[in-house]
Amino acid sequence: MPLVVGVDSSTQACKVVVRDYETGTLVRSGRAPHPYGTEADPRSWWEALTAAIEMAGGLADVQAISIAAQQHGMVCLDHAGNVIRPAILWNDMRSSEAASELISELGAGKTGRLKWAQAVGTVPVASLTVTKLRWLARNEPANAGAVEAVCLPHDWLTWNLKNTAGDLSTLTTDRGDASGTGYWSPAENRYRLDLLEMAFGRQTILPGVLSPKEPAGHTENGIVLAPGTGDNAGAALGIGMGVGDVAVSVGTSGVIMAVSDMATTDSSGAVAGFADATGHFLPLACTVNAARIVDAACKLLNVDHTGLYDLAMSAPPGAEGLTLIPYFEGERTPDRPFATGTLYGLKLSNSRSECLARAFIEGMLCGLADGMDALVTQGIPVERLIMLGGASRSEAVCLMASQIFGRAVQVTSDGEHVADGAARQAAWVLSGKDEPPPWDVYRYITYEEKPVPAIRERYAELRDLATS
Repeated sequence: MPLVVGVDSSTQACKVVVRDYETGTLVRSGRAPHPYGTEADPRSWWEALTAAIEMAGGLADVQAISIAAQQHGMVCLDHAGNVIRPAILWNDMRSSEAASELISELGAGKTGRLKWAQAVGTVPVASLTVTKLRWLARNEPANAGAVEAVCLPHDWLTWNLKNTAGDLSTLTTDRGDASGTGYWSPAENRYRLDLLEMAFGRQTILPGVLSPKEPAGHTENGIVLAPGTGDNAGAALGIGMGVGDVAVSVGTSGVIMAVSDMATTDSSGAVAGFADATGHFLPLACTVNAARIVDAACKLLNVDHTGLYDLAMSAPPGAEGLTLIPYFEGERTPDRPFATGTLYGLKLSNSRSECLARAFIEGMLCGLADGMDALVTQGIPVERLIMLGGASRSEAVCLMASQIFGRAVQVTSDGEHVADGAARQAAWVLSGKDEPPPWDVYRYITYEEKPVPAIRERYAELRDLATS
């Protein structure tokens, strides 16, 4: 029974799954934590990967491996392949001013945003690698001067698995992850080196961009390395998304994404025009604030998640007029990096734990619904709505989501969707076939409630009053 490995090197942890090459059946798995923060020493990812692989029984009987990882993280290497400074991660907002500068340098006002969207499908925000490079050049000139190559978290881990670390020419990436840098065009399938040079002041070595099923090489033990991808593209591949499917992932961040056969160019910046891991496109809206809003509510009310959901279901839809704008740590969609969370409509009659619990969850979901609206505005069809992530395991959250999104919500059975997508990619590369293997490893539960449009209508009225 040939085995393949999929890895999800996420913000919070490294997760490893070992699956059967032909059927996708889970054989074993492992997990190891990552340090908390908005920057990280890449060596901590390697240590976590090693520990998670060991927990999953090792690689002795494995034929192929693929790594999916958090997008955008800036890994800077010197001429010898050494990491120069801790990687600045996607959720670090320090480069928000750099994003504004880069937009204006292509044109004043809407012109600059439109030119960026046309060039790389995405308007710069603090999450993107290109803005982090500008920040580095401006704020750490000594480190910037030592940079010989720039890569992403999954690129760096794959490179280390090759055991060619030090040879910068062997760095590789894929379309999905490259599309999150801000200097690679999904529509044209090429780097925009002019934008890289504009941001950083000069060009650097960049990873070669592999096609979806093109091997990245081998480990020193002969295991085939798939190209890997970013975490969102990995999740889409893991659950088998196709055109017409929209997935809402409620994790550390909120991600609303769709598989599309056309590239998008949203000059508003709400939709990032990324690529997926199969040769299609992956238009995506992202919110900085998602499941951590639930965590904050639990701390505020001194309850666990189950207790919070029970409280929320005890309050009526709309939380008796209590509305949360959940921009606790700034926001990416809409682009408000310095915004804060705001609670509106507080009265004596709704000053109850039940209404507070419901308002927190509804605020989180309204933010995600704004992301779906942005996709629809770009002409993306929504034929099936899928919810992923830890918060989607709650029936209460799914029922409220159906009310707020105004449509049925499908939730997958438990699984490591990103790691499973990476494993599926590894099997695809190993097979050499034109399409990924037709694994059927998930089951779905459907939740459908009567829509309550008044919740989003009130949220929309108050949203623009939040601190910018």
